[in-house]
Order: sequence, then C-alpha cells, then structure tokens
Amino acid sequence: MTSQPTMTKAESGPGSPGEPGSGLQAGLKNRHLSMIAIGGVIGAGLFVGSSSGIATAGPGILLSYALVGTLVVLVMRMLGEMSAANPTSGSFSAHADRALGPWAGFSIGWLYWFFWVVVLAVEATAGAAILEGWIPAVPQWGWALIVMVVLTATNLASVGSYGEFEFWFAGIKVVAIAAFIVVGGLAVFGLLPGVDSDQAGLSNLTEHGGFLPNGPGAILTGVLLVVFSFMGSEIPTLAAGESEDPQRAVTKATNSIIWRIAVFYLGSIFVVVALLPWDSQSIIDKGSYVAALDSLGIANAGQIMNFIVLTSVLSCLNSGLYTASRMAFSLGQRGDAPKAFARTTARGVPRTAILVSVVFGFVAVFFNYKFPDSVFLFLVNSSGAVALFVWLVICFSQLRMRKIIKAEAPEKLVVRMWLYPYLTWAAAALIVFVLGYMLTDTEHNGRTTVLLSLLVAAVVVAVAVVKQKVTGGRRAADEAAVAGTAGKS
Repeated sequence: MTSQPTMTKAESGPGSPGEPGSGLQAGLKNRHLSMIAIGGVIGAGLFVGSSSGIATAGPGILLSYALVGTLVVLVMRMLGEMSAANPTSGSFSAHADRALGPWAGFSIGWLYWFFWVVVLAVEATAGAAILEGWIPAVPQWGWALIVMVVLTATNLASVGSYGEFEFWFAGIKVVAIAAFIVVGGLAVFGLLPGVDSDQAGLSNLTEHGGFLPNGPGAILTGVLLVVFSFMGSEIPTLAAGESEDPQRAVTKATNSIIWRIAVFYLGSIFVVVALLPWDSQSIIDKGSYVAALDSLGIANAGQIMNFIVLTSVLSCLNSGLYTASRMAFSLGQRGDAPKAFARTTARGVPRTAILVSVVFGFVAVFFNYKFPDSVFLFLVNSSGAVALFVWLVICFSQLRMRKIIKAEAPEKLVVRMWLYPYLTWAAAALIVFVLGYMLTDTEHNGRTTVLLSLLVAAVVVAVAVVKQKVTGGRRAADEAAVAGTAGKS
C-alpha cells in the first residue's frame, strides 16, 4: 500500500475558535446539522419536477422514486462509512484523493463545484420568477441579484449564520411537506370531511390504465426524471467538518437517510397519486402538489406552494453556495486550487472560496438572461450527470477506503456498508446502467446531458492527469536534489 499524505489541520477538522487562518471552525450546532440533514433531501425539484415524472410513469413513479431512493441510501451508507472515519470539508473528494489518487479527488471536486455554481443560477432565477410575480415593480434580474447578494452576505458572516438560515428555511420545508402528507393521507383514507371520496382514494393507484399505464419501461424513464432531485443528500457529510462532534453528526445523518427518503419522497408522492388520477389535466397544468392542494379545497393553493417552493429555492441556494465554497476550500487545501481558496477569516470563513463561487454564479445568471438557449443551456446540460459521476466515484472510493481504514484505524469503522463489497458493486453497476440508459433517451434530453457531462468530465480528468504528472515530476526532482545535497555533505 502506498503511503498517504498527512492532512493539514484545516482539512482534518475545525480550528480553534478565534484563531485567525486556522481553518474551518466548529460553528454548526447539532440542531443545525439535524435540519441540514433532513432538509437536504427536500429540493425544489421535488415540488416542481414531480409532475413530469407522474405524467410519464403514472402511479409507477413510486417505483422510480423507490429505486433511486434505494441507490441514494446505499451511496450515503458508503459515504457515511468514510466520512465517520475521517470527517472533512472535502468529503467524497478528499476520500477519492486518498483512495483512488489525486487525479480522482481533483476531478470529482471540481465537477461537483461546477455543478453547484450552475445550480446557484438555476435556483436564483426560479426564486426571482416567484418574487417578481408578487412584486412586479422589481425586474426578475433585480430579484436574482438581491437574493444572491443576501445569501452571499449570510455565508460570509460565519458558518453559524449559514446554519441558522438553513435551520429555519429547511424547517419550513419539513413542516410544510409533513403537514401535506398528514392532511393528504387523511383525505386518501376518507377521514377528511369535504373531500370528494369518488376522486381521492387508493383506487387511483390501479385504475386509469393500471399501476403501470405506460408499461414497465416507464419506470426507467421515471428514474431519469427524478434522479437529480436527490442531489444534496451528501451535504451533511461536508458540513459535519464544522460541527461540534463530526463523527456523531455523520453517523446520525447516515442512519436517518432511509426514513427521510421514505417519508418525504415516497410518502408525499404516494399522497399525490392517491389524491388525483395520474392523468388528471390539473397535474399537468398546475403541478402535482398544487393540484393536490386544490383537490383538498385549500384556498390559494398556488400561492401557498409558491411560498414553499421559494423557501426550498432559498434553502438550496444557501446550501449550494456553502457546499461549493467548502469544496473549493478543500481543493485549495490539497493544492488542487489556488492557495487563496484555503485561507479563512478569524471566524473560520473561507472568504475567497465563497466569493469565487458566487462570482461564477452571477456570471451564470447573466448567461441565463442573455443566452438562455445556448451558453446557459450548455452549462446546465454539461453539469446534469455530475450527480451520477459523484455517486460512482463514492462507490469505487469506498471499495479501497475500507481496506485502508481497517489497516490503519479499524476502531474508526463506526458506520459500515452493508454486505461489503457486494452491495457496493451492485450500486456501481446500477449507476452505470442508468448512465447507459440515459444515452438511449432522446425525448427527455438524457443523451445530450450525458454526452456533454462526459465531455466536461474528460477535460477535467485530462487536466488532473497532466497536473499530477507535473507535480510528481517536480516532487521527484526536489527529492533527487535533496538526496544529492545530502550525498555531497
């Protein structure tokens, strides 16, 4: 086994509070981490994008969500094993660096950063559209600018301010979707007065063409439509490095992923397809959750959902900026990004990493307004499959890291991947299958997304390999020079 470089203080964990430039600090409380973990799986994509999945697969979309949810649980279990043993702001990028080589950590770290800065533009635009509808006096670009500036200030203040913001906005999402499941569930089982019992009920799962009205193949198509709404599940493992008890935070987040996906994804989608026929025109016209709220007779359902989506967008923006900056910080720590990215303020805030990330987000917002069908479309498509690339790298990293951890510090294996290595290989095979299936999908832009994402990934990997060779050559030359000097003396 090759020897591995020792991590710096800032990379291996938080610094001491108040010590300037000591690295990231333990500014996140346990309640912050708990809500980040719970809210992290509830993205705006669940509220906005689920209607297309339902229209494609019918009630069978539940199987699509269950399939992707199972995959995410397995991947998070692998990531939890590695992160509990070594909590770090770089998370899977740092693990890949150690398990697979510097080229892997460099590549997946920059691809992940790229994904989130593009997400910043997507979410800022979505939030601005809602706010403009409420206050049209301010143009959409103005709202996008305001939202980005406010969240940048929040992240620059301290990690605690990020955690507090996320605690309350994620809390709104959690309470809203929990209330939706409870009220909708009562209506489905005929326990809510005033709801049309002929329309709502379990019969909607089997009538109107059956559970799989468009055939079993629609399940896989549904997978393509819902897989990206799960991105963000890994954020707690990045945030744990700035918590009071990183190992406990990672372990708790990993163990709770099953019920979080079961309740918030499967639970809420089940309520939607049981309240309304899957082919209801209102689902297509209004969106799945708005249509479901309308069917319950809730007044102003559209505005209520707009508010919930806005909080989800702001939460996603906040987490996206935090996640992108911490990944940039980690890359800077490992020498894969400019050293300035790894510098922190007295409060432990990686200011440069945050500002660089948000500047790219601002540029992407500009492209969205000026070149939506060319430059911005390329950015979105070329980052679209990064989630699957990240999950695949996690699988291969865990296969190696298990052996490294057992050899060096077996007592740190407080979280273990089930049925290692068989389930790890099964998850990797499923990810490869989904990527392959996307190449056959032309109707939902799957082929374009994979090909452009592979193109960008190939460029990043090529840069990583060249960098590794150059760095390795310099290191060898330095070692030879030191050896020669020692020999002469």
